[in-house]
Amino acid sequence: MFRRKVQPLSALINQFLRQEGLETPLLQKRLLDAWAEVMGATIDGYTAEKTIRNQTLFVKLTSPALRADLSMMRTELIKKLNSKVGAMIITDIRFY
Repeated sequence: MFRRKVQPLSALINQFLRQEGLETPLLQKRLLDAWAEVMGATIDGYTAEKTIRNQTLFVKLTSPALRADLSMMRTELIKKLNSKVGAMIITDIRFY
């Protein structure tokens, strides 16, 4: 018998996603989905829209007071969201 280069399926899938340019959009989607889990149901209830452009997460909030509070916690939120996904996806958060 001869040896073959055996790799785990997860490594092959990640390699394929990277080659096809789908890794970053997938991680961005995971980060947007993680918003509710990281922030909790109450804050997620005040969230209207979320988008990512140029490594910046734009979040539309319906509460001006919450917008001010979360703006002060910006760096901590970036760390929590990136660690949840396991990659450096966003570098800034803008609340509007």
